[in-house]
Amino acid sequence: ETDSPDSVSDSEHESHNCPPLGLETLKIDDFQLHASSMRHYGLGPHRGRLNIQGGLYEDDLYDGGWCAGRNDPLQWFEVDARRLMKFTGVVTQGRSSLWSSDWVSSYKVLLSNDSHSWVTLKNGSRDLIFSANREKEIPVLNLFPKPMVARYIRINPRSWYSSGSICMRVEIMGCPMPDPNNYYRRRNEVTTTDNLDFRHHSYKEMRQLMKVVNEMCPNITRIYNIGKSYNGQKLYAIEISDNPGEHELGEPEFRYTAGSHGNEVLGRELLLLLMQFMCQEYLSGNTRIRRLVDETRIHLLPSINPDGYEKASEAGSELSGWSLGRWSQDGLDIHHNFPDLNSVLWEAEAQKWVPRKFHNHHVPIPDWYRSTNATVAVETRALVSWMEKIPFVLGGNLQGGELVVTFPFDRTRSVTALREATPTADDHVFRWLAFSYASTHRLMTHASRRVCHTDDFAKEDGTINGASWHTAAGSMNDFSYLHTNCFELSMYVGCDKFPHETELPEEWENNRESLLVFMEQVHRGIKGVVRDVQGKGIANAIIAVDGINHDIRTASDGDYWRLLNPGEYRVTVRAEGFSVSSKVCAVGYDIGASSCDFVLGRSNLSRIREIMQKFNKQPISMRQRLRQRRLLDT
Repeated sequence: ETDSPDSVSDSEHESHNCPPLGLETLKIDDFQLHASSMRHYGLGPHRGRLNIQGGLYEDDLYDGGWCAGRNDPLQWFEVDARRLMKFTGVVTQGRSSLWSSDWVSSYKVLLSNDSHSWVTLKNGSRDLIFSANREKEIPVLNLFPKPMVARYIRINPRSWYSSGSICMRVEIMGCPMPDPNNYYRRRNEVTTTDNLDFRHHSYKEMRQLMKVVNEMCPNITRIYNIGKSYNGQKLYAIEISDNPGEHELGEPEFRYTAGSHGNEVLGRELLLLLMQFMCQEYLSGNTRIRRLVDETRIHLLPSINPDGYEKASEAGSELSGWSLGRWSQDGLDIHHNFPDLNSVLWEAEAQKWVPRKFHNHHVPIPDWYRSTNATVAVETRALVSWMEKIPFVLGGNLQGGELVVTFPFDRTRSVTALREATPTADDHVFRWLAFSYASTHRLMTHASRRVCHTDDFAKEDGTINGASWHTAAGSMNDFSYLHTNCFELSMYVGCDKFPHETELPEEWENNRESLLVFMEQVHRGIKGVVRDVQGKGIANAIIAVDGINHDIRTASDGDYWRLLNPGEYRVTVRAEGFSVSSKVCAVGYDIGASSCDFVLGRSNLSRIREIMQKFNKQPISMRQRLRQRRLLDT
């Protein structure tokens, strides 16, 4: 096996369609990466991975790339594939850093089968010199003139930015050579048995796939759109439920959204896989999926920012970098473009207006936000009206570039703090919801998993309060909690924002169970209907739980759902014109919300008003009103 590396003629192989080895996805372990030298441990070869992010503070452990200890033409960065590969190309970036500028502007490539004798890629008789980066962020791909078979590959920087030093982030493209004896099969290789469409879908293909799912399962699906993107592409959603198109009394509504950052594409594909999976399993009689579909109204919105997705997918999986396509067409971060209701509520609390003058929930949207000249993306406006229209109970938005589930608040109370824990009144419930996803994910809570970038979330159980990670105002999660009944969390579903197509089956396996378990949590807590004495549902009644300073309201038919952890709760219901009612409701450990219905009688005051209206009387003075109330009470 120690012969020198061979080139492969193009006719033998479709040359340049090989996937990445997996420096970015962490498929390549730290011990497979070596270098001639390093500036310090945090800039060691294990950090030389495409798109890795340096920390806010350039500390010793987590820096933004590999940097050589010396700047001379003898330095190298090496990958041991640990098996024979057909190498086809190299992708490079400079160092991720807020403070310094370092990149390599040209390099040679050397190959070996034994890591002792090396062969340099040549152009005729001369060493081939590849031109590389001109700044630190945009990835540059160099394909080899022809594929080369070897086990080890080295990159030898020849020139670098004159005001910087030798630093790089790298991905290697290559196909594994045939392995008849299964000698190299990785211990933890994941294969999927699900027969789904594992590929990246353009806008048209996404629309087509949704249509196919709808035709396969016409009785439980409905396609609709919530509005249009800046470029006029419709924002399609699919509804999965036993009675699509209508809200059923007592049935909770759930939503998954993805792709608010157009370059974080894994969530989009996971939702497209989820809708196929649910349709297939429903048809084949899977009892778990049938129960979920029959008892829940599920909405999946795979691409909130189709314009951004187009930019990222044009560049492709390895070349879109860390942020191309993140923002809406008019440059807004859709996920953090919601009205900042935190400051509105916290100001009201500081003024001691809550609860008498100001509710602790359903905080109104400020007028300026609704005005046409406010800098609000059309996509965000579409989301806001969708969130207001449907009585969602629980939601998850799929993001990328990390492995963690975050829950509100996303914004710190003190304006100066960059990060500090800022819990909601429902912190215990949010922690449980986040853990239900993270703990059933194949990697999130894995103690031995390597950190994506700079934060070790595995030791936090794979979950974190948004504000204690980094503060950001106007997030979808905070808005949803403060303006609607819906508890919303963010799932960061993978280190790589735009995984190569070949990774999709494994990513589906990583996330499939979590996606289902999280949906099932919509049935945890209490639910019921609030009716008047005639049995008519009362809309907009306030449901308050003792000890939790956050109320919710009933939907238009009088039904409500209140997510709660197991325990006993005193629940009080108030509605305009009705007397107050309260009772103790118990939540058990089994999945399935406990029923807790209320019947409200008319309040004395509203009875008086009715009588007066009948007799066309003008309002009586307060003194008389009190006298009458006393008479009624006696």
